[in-house]
Amino acid sequence: MLTHSGRLLLLVALGLGGCVRLGPDFQAPGEAWTKLWSSPALEQASQRSLNPDLRQWWQVFADPVLDALIAESDAHNSDLKIAGLRVMEARARLGIAQSGRYPQLQQASADSLYFNRKQSGGNNPQDSHFWQHSAGFDVGWELDFWGRFSRAIESSDASYFAAQANYEDVLVLLRAQVADTYFSLRTTEARLRVARENAEQQKRNFEITEKLFNSGQSAELDLQQAKTQYLGTLSSIPDLEAQVLRTRNALAVLIGQPPSALPQLLESEGLIPLVDLAVLQDVPASLLLRRPDVRAAELNVAAQSALIGVAETDFYPSLTLLGSIVWTTDTLSGTSNSLDLIGGPSLRWNLFDHGQISNNVRVQDARLQQLIEVYRDKVRQAAREADDAASGLIKSLERERILREAEVAAKRSLSLANTQYREGYSDFQRVLDAQRALLEQQDNYLLSRSNAVSNLIALYKALGGGWYSAQPTVDQDTRRQMEQRTDWGNLLNEPVPSQASYPVPEGQSR
Repeated sequence: MLTHSGRLLLLVALGLGGCVRLGPDFQAPGEAWTKLWSSPALEQASQRSLNPDLRQWWQVFADPVLDALIAESDAHNSDLKIAGLRVMEARARLGIAQSGRYPQLQQASADSLYFNRKQSGGNNPQDSHFWQHSAGFDVGWELDFWGRFSRAIESSDASYFAAQANYEDVLVLLRAQVADTYFSLRTTEARLRVARENAEQQKRNFEITEKLFNSGQSAELDLQQAKTQYLGTLSSIPDLEAQVLRTRNALAVLIGQPPSALPQLLESEGLIPLVDLAVLQDVPASLLLRRPDVRAAELNVAAQSALIGVAETDFYPSLTLLGSIVWTTDTLSGTSNSLDLIGGPSLRWNLFDHGQISNNVRVQDARLQQLIEVYRDKVRQAAREADDAASGLIKSLERERILREAEVAAKRSLSLANTQYREGYSDFQRVLDAQRALLEQQDNYLLSRSNAVSNLIALYKALGGGWYSAQPTVDQDTRRQMEQRTDWGNLLNEPVPSQASYPVPEGQSR
């Protein structure tokens, strides 16, 4: 912080040498550990390829229905539309900041005033009335000696890029959520099929034991146990059916549709696909730093850094060039018209602020440090999410392989139990135990596949996959609706932002 005498010396130097921008220049809050960071789980759960397309990672599942659902969400999801409109809002705010490069006061005025004067008494009674007309133009231009306006533009520019990064982050989250919800729906449908098949098998066993009991060939205990198991399995079906409806409704809302049957979701009989490894092009640490939310956090630091300079300009005088042109006339006979030209510099300096300016600078600096910590935490959280998803994928695939064998063994066990029961070598309890084990293993197997797919989706999301969309930020219907209300000029076109005055993170277009 400069002392008062230091500021005076700086003022003299500026008078001789030109203008400066106060405040710190943006320094990227990089984390040194990211240059060396590696995760054994990520190395095991991924492989390198020269031409992977993280922008459309869901295509690894080769599922046309999923592709169509993601296209629908890109076009109709409300959260994505709101994020796109926030980009337009940030672009308009950038335009407001850029207007500081030009005269801040540009005001035309025109007046017509009627005067009616009556004087009575005295030596000179008078009754007069007339019109007076005047027109003028005022201009005021505060020179940007200290970088007040250039720093404000820098801040708004960074905020604009941050809004773009937030839009891309919504894309990442949305596409992962659509894929996860879709595969959750397919898993629940598969669990429902398994429950119905097992209930049908248990119903046949119950009917057989009922006939044997009625003919005196079986004890009532076998009958009641068979009935209990059948009804227990049957009772799980309504809950699974409700879960299917809830998941389908959630998917409908994600793609911008009201809750409905979604005819494009034809029930698939096959198992959900498994992908053993995530295909990556770059090292995970670099991918983490390109995540849209991480880039947005860095750009928020850049925006706040510039605001410190804006606050520091209040320490110094503001020099404004003022000018006015005023023309005046009236309807009185014998009076002349006037044309006044007025101009000159105006200096304003708040010398005694009682700590308001210095404390405002401290406030902006504290906010900057907060955003730096937010960025650092965001990077750490990104690394944690990637490592957790990679570990989850590895362990889910291990569990899936074990449960696949367990399901085969459970089916064989039920077949043997039925055979031995019919031949009289074992009691009915063995059959019931085998049926219960088969249903449990089949359900667990489906859930294990679902967990593996969810972890793969989470891994791609943690690495920022799916951030790109070829669709416009504001769709055509929304654009027409906004243009009918307000003159947006060319701001609703695909943005072409100004050159940023700070390093833009890799992967962020200017």
